[in-house]
Amino acid sequence: MHGNRQQLLQLTYLRTLALFGLGGLLLYAVYKLDAQLHSWQAVATLLAMTLVNAFTYARLHSRLPVTNPELFGQLTADAALYGALFYQTGGASNPFIFMLLVPLIIAATTLPWRYTWLMAALIVAIYGSLLQHSIPIWPAQAGHPNPGTSLFDLHVTGMWLNFLLTVLLIGWFVARMHENMLQQQHRLERQRQKRIEDQQLLALATHAAGTAHELGTPLATMQVLLHEMALEHQASPQLLEDIQLLQTQVDSCSERLRSLAHSVRDEQDNIQLLGVDKLLREVLEQWQLMRPQITYTLQIDPGEAPQMLCSISLRQALLNLLNNAADACPDNIRIQLSWDTGNCWLRIRDRGPGLPLERSEDLGKPFVTTKGRGLGIGLFLTTSTLASIDGEVRLYNHPEGGTLTEVRLPRKPSHRQPDEQD
Repeated sequence: MHGNRQQLLQLTYLRTLALFGLGGLLLYAVYKLDAQLHSWQAVATLLAMTLVNAFTYARLHSRLPVTNPELFGQLTADAALYGALFYQTGGASNPFIFMLLVPLIIAATTLPWRYTWLMAALIVAIYGSLLQHSIPIWPAQAGHPNPGTSLFDLHVTGMWLNFLLTVLLIGWFVARMHENMLQQQHRLERQRQKRIEDQQLLALATHAAGTAHELGTPLATMQVLLHEMALEHQASPQLLEDIQLLQTQVDSCSERLRSLAHSVRDEQDNIQLLGVDKLLREVLEQWQLMRPQITYTLQIDPGEAPQMLCSISLRQALLNLLNNAADACPDNIRIQLSWDTGNCWLRIRDRGPGLPLERSEDLGKPFVTTKGRGLGIGLFLTTSTLASIDGEVRLYNHPEGGTLTEVRLPRKPSHRQPDEQD
């Protein structure tokens, strides 16, 4: 229905052009060629076209969809008004009679075939009636000098103008229609890709939830056994130290599973408006606690940093990118934060081997990774999270070696909330 709305809007433009063109031609015929017309009837027809056009333009401000029958009704009104005007201006001898083809062309390029055949039948009926019934421009009793020569010259000149006008109108309309079709095709492709990604996210979340539930039982068993082993080996300090280390790791896994459930439940409650520089520093602090062996340099543009909506999933998305850089090379990672009038830009450069060119186009898709031990879901989740707030992430091979990760975050808070991230 979106396409019909666009075609109806373009139809109002065509009517406006036709109104000015036909009105100017009528004035020229009356004052320059001494044509005898029923002025009030012609003016009434042009006024009716103006009212229809104004009503159509006002209707386009409504949110109701433009259906095929409605567009066909609009084209039928155009054909009928053109026929009424040509009836008063010479009928089939009017050189601009081919303007009747305009509604047919629009119907053929925008509506189903049954509407095209109905419009074709209507156009043929109007043209056939104008061959038999019309009001001549120069009646025989008018005494117009050389009426045959004047009519022929007018017809030839008008046919040329009409041909030029028809070519321009059809070319413009078909070009605009082709552009609209391409835009609609791109929108459908983006929606299809978004549905695929949503299905992949749902499948990933379902598997993650099932795995988390299944891991709860063995972790609880391990906690009990490690506690019993610690009581039995109090006399062996070295073994007791290893058991305590295992207990710490198991407790960390259990806490991670609990925080996984809580983060999904409390996602909406934890969204807050925060300066982007403060957000980055908090993520870096958490990152350094997780990866104490890394070294990095941080550069932030001077001045007051813009604020944006921050959520758990956004923090995790940035953390994933930082972890990817650390996995590539934990030394001398360069992090830069800047902003302009519309976006915030975060650039992360590592000193790793860079991106393999043969897999660069597939990065960001699920289960595609350049790391031998990676699962290929971190960048996919990051890409989905950033897309949910109208942001994006791009990866490049840096000319001096390594990978440059560029993150774009919109300055204005999006009306959509970030997706929950597992």
